[in-house]
Amino acid sequence: MELGLTDKVALVTGGSRGLGRAICLALAREGAHVVINYRHTANLAEELAQEIRVRYHREAYPFRANVASEPDVQAMFAAAIHRFGKIDILINNAGVYPTAAFKDLSWEVWNTTVQVNLTGTFLCSRQMVRHLLASKRQGRIVNIAAASALAGSAGWHSPYDASKGGVISLTISLARELAPLGIAVNAVAPGPMETEMTSGTSSQEWAEWLGRIPLGRLVRPDEVADVVVFLASDRAACMTGAVIDASGGLLGR
Repeated sequence: MELGLTDKVALVTGGSRGLGRAICLALAREGAHVVINYRHTANLAEELAQEIRVRYHREAYPFRANVASEPDVQAMFAAAIHRFGKIDILINNAGVYPTAAFKDLSWEVWNTTVQVNLTGTFLCSRQMVRHLLASKRQGRIVNIAAASALAGSAGWHSPYDASKGGVISLTISLARELAPLGIAVNAVAPGPMETEMTSGTSSQEWAEWLGRIPLGRLVRPDEVADVVVFLASDRAACMTGAVIDASGGLLGR
């Protein structure tokens, strides 16, 4: 299926590893140029950019920015637009996934999680909308939510679950507001994935998750990336405000 992504420019936050990396590769495979946002993993971002250039002959531009910082987000968009002349697609993927019993949860951990996962989505989406309106262009935003935002986690991840619930609400609100302006906003709610972000998950928690997933296995980042890329494409032209279940049946919706 031709997705119409050739020479589109996509900015992927948290793009250097895990799901973000899979999304960058999938976008490049379909012909898009990619801005790879990262914060701490410059070496991984550079390696991924080189892989995209060699493997898919697409442009890849690593850029360091903290998505929870308004000046960083503004600088990232300005640099990307200067480099490519435009941004067509924003994938809000950057996130943190702390583990703590609620009774032991510190304000600092709660606040950091909300700032990165939810406020970062707000800041990047707002900058994207400003760019699209100023340049009189249509575009697509895809937010990475989580199945646990709707079904709860196996425990010890309340800041993550709550922040991703906020991402879902923001997605629906923005979709309604921006649809008349030609800007589509959708979300994907993955189930548990074995990535760098979840490397601290205990074997007991994985077992609890697996017991709830009808497919009987964890979803893979590349599988979720395929769903994200579809939503970023012209083939999803009739979709906005959708939250796509990519949980292996965990949500059942």
